[in-house]
Amino acid sequence: MDKENILGVQVSNETYDSLKEKLFGLIGTDKQAFIVAVNPEKIMKASEDPDLKKLINQADYQIPDGIGVLLASRLQRGSIRERITGIDLMQTLVAEAAAKQKKVFMYGGKPGVADQAAEKLQAQYPDLQIAGTMNGYEKDQQKVIDTINQANPDVLFVALGSPRQEEWIRDNKEKLNVSIFQGVGGSYDVIAGNLKRAPKIFIKFGLEWFYRLLAEPWRIKRQLALPKFLLKVLKR
Repeated sequence: MDKENILGVQVSNETYDSLKEKLFGLIGTDKQAFIVAVNPEKIMKASEDPDLKKLINQADYQIPDGIGVLLASRLQRGSIRERITGIDLMQTLVAEAAAKQKKVFMYGGKPGVADQAAEKLQAQYPDLQIAGTMNGYEKDQQKVIDTINQANPDVLFVALGSPRQEEWIRDNKEKLNVSIFQGVGGSYDVIAGNLKRAPKIFIKFGLEWFYRLLAEPWRIKRQLALPKFLLKVLKR
């Protein structure tokens, strides 16, 4: 796999199409793929937290979900040029699953949210096979594992928040008969219509962070991680 090292964190140099091809090529084999989204804030935390860094680097694909990651790659003369957002990759995998008649399972989120998102996806992709949904508040983990295995999905989306969702995938993927695992954070809420995503013009130019800052000015402290991140990369 073609990857770059940014402050000790591996970042995959892939496109939506190359990822789609590689991931769906695993279905029917005994191999599994674990996808984690990385952004400047997460990389900064990982650079100071060895356990988080190890968790991220254990994944098979670390997608560059943040314009800052692309800028960092340019600063260190890397070749990452395409931003791959978690929610857009999820939509890409859902569309491919519908086209190839593969099954998906949606685990996590607040009660009812995965069901709402599943209804929206089913309406968008009538051929999509949704093997099941389960909210993230079920305490009996064996029940969660058994439910997913009984549904026998090819793709499992996990929405438990980061890094909890990545920890859950790491700890449980070998117990599951699933080929593709993706942590998707708050994607169910966006798909369900409970959260509004940035307008397309902001998404196109990688300015979702700026839109969120305009909508939620209290995020300024979190957004300051970007210039600190780029300065740290430049020093390296």
